[in-house]
Amino acid sequence: MKAVFDSSSFAKRYIAEPGSEQVDSVLLNVVQLGLSALCVPEIISALNRRVREGVLPAAGYEKAKAQLAADVGDAVILHLTPEVIARAVTLLENHPLRAMDALHVAGALVWRVDLFVTTDQRQFEVAQQVGLHSQLI
Repeated sequence: MKAVFDSSSFAKRYIAEPGSEQVDSVLLNVVQLGLSALCVPEIISALNRRVREGVLPAAGYEKAKAQLAADVGDAVILHLTPEVIARAVTLLENHPLRAMDALHVAGALVWRVDLFVTTDQRQFEVAQQVGLHSQLI
């Protein structure tokens, strides 16, 4: 299966929270993983916020960062190409999405995924409306 995870859903691999087990379960069936070029900076931002809040120790951050790097090394990075940007603009003009959410959905559309995974209800609904088989975690 060819799948794209948005940043919030993929971050559950590195941050133990509700939905983490679901993410791991879905990943067992993924043959090709696609991640937006935005995914790594967004996850690093979330991890660093937890370090600043004292929720994640520095050693935990380093471990999560190394695992993220390994996972990204095995993934297809979905770049912000003119086609992805054009799709995102169309999504933004026709649906109540935030810019980053539109870019994740647009990348999944352009890459023609079998499954789009998100934690965001609005993004999930829009992904389904535009024809993506989607899973809400």
